[in-house]
This record gives sequence, C-alpha cells and structure tokens, in this order.
Amino acid sequence: MVVKVSIMKPRTNFDLYLEKQLKDPDFAERFKKAGEAWDVALKLASLRKASGLSQKELAKQVGTSQQQISRLESPSYEGHSLSMLRRVAEVLGATLSVEIQPNRHRKHPVVAEPKAIYGVKKKKIA
Repeated sequence: MVVKVSIMKPRTNFDLYLEKQLKDPDFAERFKKAGEAWDVALKLASLRKASGLSQKELAKQVGTSQQQISRLESPSYEGHSLSMLRRVAEVLGATLSVEIQPNRHRKHPVVAEPKAIYGVKKKKIA
C-alpha cells in the first residue's frame, strides 16, 4: 500500500486577507498591475547586474542619469517610455517586447471618446 503525503503550507492571516481582497475587481486589477511593475523592475535590475554594470555606468552608456535608471528599477514607477526601455535594452544586449492582448470579458470595444450622437437640425421657417 502506497500512502502519499502532501505538505501544505499553513495559510496565514495575510493569505486569507489577500484571498478576500482579490474578490474585489478593482483591487484585483491594481494587484495585477503592481505585479507587472515588479516584473519590469526586477528584469531590468537583473539584466543590469548580469551585465556587471552599476546604475551609474548603465546611465552613462544609455545617455541618462543614475536617478532615471533607479526609477526604472523601482516597482512603484509607472512612467516607463518605450524609447527609454529600448535604449536600456540595447545597452544590456536585450530585446524589448510589448504585448497587448484583448480582455476576454469585454463584449464591446472600448474607445477614448464617448459615442457621438447625431441628429437632424430642424430649420425654422420664417
């Protein structure tokens, strides 16, 4: 007879709290975006360190300031520009890939402007 034993990590109060919070769609969306920012920040820092460069050295090669490189490596920073990310990637010997995917739960396309309402103007007869 074979008995399989699985060891589950006990759930903490934080685990329970997070599970509850993730049921709120607004919180879940913010949580997802925060994770994406962490991914970018960690990837940039990892590539820079693997290249053996300090933030200051990378900044000099990119043509920016050390503070800008620090911001790019910060998970709370949301001002990334494609041109800056391309320049950093090029210096680090990497490529940049941006992926935009449609949301599966949306039925109608979202546009930046409200739907125009057109009507026929009636002319006054003098």
